[in-house]
Amino acid sequence: MHFLSFTWDPSKGIDIFGFTLHFYSLTWIAAFLVGFAIMKRIFKNENQSEKDLDALFMHSVLGIMIGARLGHVIFYQPELFTEDFFSIFLPFSFKGGMHFTGFQGLASHGAAIALIFSLYLYNKKVQKKSILWILDRMVVPAAIGGAFIRIGNFINSEIIGIETGSDFGVVFKQLPVSMQNPRHPAQLYESLGYIIIFIILYYTYWKTSKSKNQGFLFGMYFLLTFTVRFFVEFIKEAQVDERSEWVLNTGQWLSIPMVLMGAYFVLIYSKKHTN
Repeated sequence: MHFLSFTWDPSKGIDIFGFTLHFYSLTWIAAFLVGFAIMKRIFKNENQSEKDLDALFMHSVLGIMIGARLGHVIFYQPELFTEDFFSIFLPFSFKGGMHFTGFQGLASHGAAIALIFSLYLYNKKVQKKSILWILDRMVVPAAIGGAFIRIGNFINSEIIGIETGSDFGVVFKQLPVSMQNPRHPAQLYESLGYIIIFIILYYTYWKTSKSKNQGFLFGMYFLLTFTVRFFVEFIKEAQVDERSEWVLNTGQWLSIPMVLMGAYFVLIYSKKHTN
């Protein structure tokens, strides 16, 4: 049972000529490259042009990165708007002097909302189909992308789980000494959930007729993804100080409307609309 208990203390990245290429950054790059490859296959299946795919890639990258960052600041760290405004958009902190921090804090809820908006703009300017046409296809790579990001969080020892209360768990050596007790690898639990969701969506798109029901894949993505997020939150350390009497934390409250929206598209909307 030794594999159920281990110490985690990796390096942050690879040093290249005095510059550190962070593993976390590599997981984001991997997420976008794998997503691009999946969408390329889908576009080929749909007889769509590569030019439109390139435009989609740019809209998606900008939407996800800006939305994830703003989502974190708005929901979890709003004090940055007044205390360190430029750190919201730049990988530096200017509080007490300028120093490199990277983008510490990216929220999946903000990324999801901004991705929908960026795809709306893309669809209006380029694709000119139903917005749900592109959303139904984009959620397939989005699911596996989320898995890569959570692996990056694990490498960084961030978004950690609560203590297991036993000898089993992961000891994150990069945390303060007082927090170096066996903990749930919540990032890996969530990543595994997203991999399973990706398999479900990928199979549904290629092997079933459900993909012809407009909004079905989009709804499935939101329903499953934020259900996973909701339950994993129970074993995560709170990302911000929250009132102890709250039954649910911020991430869970934000997940509830996402789950309800997903259920609506799966159970009601998609049954009335086909491509």
